[in-house]
Amino acid sequence: MADISEIEKARSMTANERVIIGGILLAAGGSSRMGTPKQFVKFEGETLLRRAASAIASVCEPVIAVIGADREKAEKVIADIRVEPRFNREWKTGISSSIKLGLTELLSIEPNIDAVLITLCDQPFVDARNITRLIERFRETRTQMVAAKYDHVVGVPAIFSKEMFEQLLALTGDTGARDLLRDPNASVDSIEIKKAAIDVDTSDDVDRLKTLEHES
Repeated sequence: MADISEIEKARSMTANERVIIGGILLAAGGSSRMGTPKQFVKFEGETLLRRAASAIASVCEPVIAVIGADREKAEKVIADIRVEPRFNREWKTGISSSIKLGLTELLSIEPNIDAVLITLCDQPFVDARNITRLIERFRETRTQMVAAKYDHVVGVPAIFSKEMFEQLLALTGDTGARDLLRDPNASVDSIEIKKAAIDVDTSDDVDRLKTLEHES
């Protein structure tokens, strides 16, 4: 979790440079490999969904939380956090539908956003400080995309400038924005966030997460 100085720094930079960075939290999947929605797995006393929502809401505005499986439970978990929940009726078709819904809803709330930060709910070590670092790099470079780098590849969380919105809205299937980030012809900057490699997709991942929690 970021301290107050980190959060205020990110917000003051937004105000001073007039850069509006909206956020999309992708939390709609049914976690088929686990058999139960990973959004509600707990780490350090919080569900992964609430943890991720708190992190992105502390440094981005507005934020759309795209939910799908267990809609009512998800809405309750984030009810007091400064995010706008949106239900993706097509969540079973893949992550691209959630990205498109999230961006469409963001633009309806704030048509003048300069970029969007996309993050997942299943990376428990991605906190507000990591997100702030991505935002700072984007303001410095104004490149098409700024992404986290881990395990020798780039991935989410990642920031996409408005010139990428058309391509985000054209995504299909379950690959998400991965192909955009790894396009050799694209302009992508990156920041090393090693712990972003830790995600939760299977029951074994949950067990490993519990082990890490006990060791910390």
